[in-house]
Amino acid sequence: MKSISPTPRRRWQAVRTTGKIVFGLVLAVALVAALGLGLAVARLWPDLPPLDKVTHYEPQQPLIVYTADGVQIGQFGAERRQFVPIGAIPAMLQGAVLAIEDTRFEQHFGIDPIGIARALLANVGGGMRQGASTITQQVARNFFLSPSKTLERKLKEVLLALQIERRLSKAQILELYMNQIYLGQRAYGFAAAAQVYFGKPLSALSIAESAMLAGLPQNPSYANPVTNFARARARQALVLARMEKIGLITPDERTAALAETLAIQLPTHTEVHAEYLAEMVRQAVVARFGETANTQGYKVYTTVRAAEQQAAYAALRATVLDHERHQPWRGPEAHETLPFLRGVELERAAAQALRDHQDDTDLRLAIVTESTQRVVTAQLATGETIQLTGAGIARVRAALLPDAPEERAIRRGAVVRLERRDFGWAIAQWPQVQAAFVALEPASGRLQALVGGFDFTRSPFNRATQAWRQAGSSIKPFLYSAALEQGVMPDTLVNDAPLLPTGTGDTETAVTGWQPRNADGQFDGPITVRQGLVRSKNLVSLRLLQQIGLGSARDWIHRFGFDPARLPNDLTLALGSGSTTPLQLAQAYALLANGGRETTPVFIDRITNAQGVVVFQPPPLPPHEADSLAIPARNAFLVNSMLLDVTRAGGTAALAQRTLQRGDLHGKTGTTNDAVDAWFAGFHPSVAAVAWVGFDEPRSLGEQASGSALALPIWIGFMDKALAGVPEATPVVPDGLVRVGDDWRYAEWAQGGQVARIGIDAVPAAASAPLAEPAASAVSAAATAP
Repeated sequence: MKSISPTPRRRWQAVRTTGKIVFGLVLAVALVAALGLGLAVARLWPDLPPLDKVTHYEPQQPLIVYTADGVQIGQFGAERRQFVPIGAIPAMLQGAVLAIEDTRFEQHFGIDPIGIARALLANVGGGMRQGASTITQQVARNFFLSPSKTLERKLKEVLLALQIERRLSKAQILELYMNQIYLGQRAYGFAAAAQVYFGKPLSALSIAESAMLAGLPQNPSYANPVTNFARARARQALVLARMEKIGLITPDERTAALAETLAIQLPTHTEVHAEYLAEMVRQAVVARFGETANTQGYKVYTTVRAAEQQAAYAALRATVLDHERHQPWRGPEAHETLPFLRGVELERAAAQALRDHQDDTDLRLAIVTESTQRVVTAQLATGETIQLTGAGIARVRAALLPDAPEERAIRRGAVVRLERRDFGWAIAQWPQVQAAFVALEPASGRLQALVGGFDFTRSPFNRATQAWRQAGSSIKPFLYSAALEQGVMPDTLVNDAPLLPTGTGDTETAVTGWQPRNADGQFDGPITVRQGLVRSKNLVSLRLLQQIGLGSARDWIHRFGFDPARLPNDLTLALGSGSTTPLQLAQAYALLANGGRETTPVFIDRITNAQGVVVFQPPPLPPHEADSLAIPARNAFLVNSMLLDVTRAGGTAALAQRTLQRGDLHGKTGTTNDAVDAWFAGFHPSVAAVAWVGFDEPRSLGEQASGSALALPIWIGFMDKALAGVPEATPVVPDGLVRVGDDWRYAEWAQGGQVARIGIDAVPAAASAPLAEPAASAVSAAATAP
């Protein structure tokens, strides 16, 4: 049977029918999309912020924070900004910015349909990704929105841009943009950037300089003339070509600009990271002068010195990064779509993909452009291409396998972190563990350094002042101090043996079903109080607490500034289950370093107003008087003598003296149950300091984690700088102490030479005994003496 071909008329009818179906589907999709867009607009419109920040834009003088030696560490209200009205901004610079950023600025109404269409065609075609944000949209984003790439943020940006165009003139919008946009090197606005990069005002800029500044807004990290001059020149050439194309400059002017030699100003000092301290200052200034303090031109000089602050920051970061290197790979931070380009076009596309991600000086932001099981090629945010092999990818080999889980896989477009190691570049990841450090001068309370976390921009929570964590063994010296006042001397013998549950007796001293042990897992029988602290023996601390009583211990520990409400009312007090902050603990150790005198932290040296007049300075310290001591000077001396031994051979912090080669370091490690918190607290007579490491949501730091392994290296790193050139200190022995044998005692307990004993007399030394009924001894008698 012959096949029957359709007639032309039938073919046309079929085409028309198909066309109607396709048109109907397209129309339906468009209607659904329009309906969805309408619903989204209706939902987002009421949540849009008011436009006061742009309609009543008032240039303000910032609050600036400095170190004691004059290095800027913070700026609030305006960030390194010099406001210049649009009429004073050279027309050449305005034209250069419009040529490269928004050529149709004068024609569009806040969004540019032609620009959107052009970007869509470029992106769909697989070429270099293009953005379609107008200058008005960038103003909306910079003033009101986050840089996150979400559909909701983009819709809000469009709606705000439409509102801004209705309320402001084009000149006003451009004025906002040119004074607000970030241009790298902490410069906001073109006037600040002209000073930062060229050391001159806007009016003195050449065509070449104007073009280079105009090339910065798209990606200040990628085309920054300080960090990558060659790339900045390439960007400048693109701007000059656009300026010639729109008739802003002639071909000869373009040629001359390209040939001009540019003198870029390089930074004169390393940036000092003190963001947590700067925020503390801002809050203090606002509390004193009111909410407008951020904009009144105040200058605040803190008590910290730049070199010591930077040493604390570097030591903390080094420790956290080292801990993170031993953690399992969790996966890339994000995935971006990279077009299949090569050479300069790929480089630009990669830089554009990283534009909204945060770079870091230690953990460099990068995007993977190619990966195999042996080689990973990645581009940094600043444009450099890095090839990683061998040890650089050893940690992530499983993530390079074809069947690697998607959330951990390293493929083209993966956003990762790179760090420099001794062997070269290596793939890293942003740490989850946190840390804090604080140091102050015992005699004056002046803060010498403060770091509240690994990175302020990601987490402004100040762990140095706000994180209440269990103190672990770092609180033991204050229990020992309490024991000294009840006749327990450094050479008193205490039975380091297990406690047996009694099931009876006073709740303060009874042990009911609890079997504490020492961190080293060993029980050494009778040892001295001094050895008990030096080796951080938990059972010694527990027996001391039973001996002196919970009430007496809590009252005495309160003298060091600890909050009684945060101290447990049971035997776990001896093991550091009470909570403290790093700053509070540093105050307590500063009291010991200060010979028993309480220390109040001070972090502001003076505040001046916009005219340079001093408007605030802390009052002078009161004169030192013996009756102002929180604890007796001789008590502090004995505790300090034991803390000195903690940092010597055989002590839990022996690394301190071994590294710093000094005989005047005192301190105590602290590690809580399951290594949830790691501490080191200690002092030199001129500086007391505390380091803490842990997770914000408490969990174990790992089986090998401890205060000596994690917190102590931070303390050492800071002290190495803080004590450079400081002569070794020799302690002065206060009144009321007598040398008996190899140790010190209070004078009233020096007679007879007999060593007191706790928990030993009733049983053989190696055995264990319930301490609800401790054996009679010189110490127990002393505890009841008037």
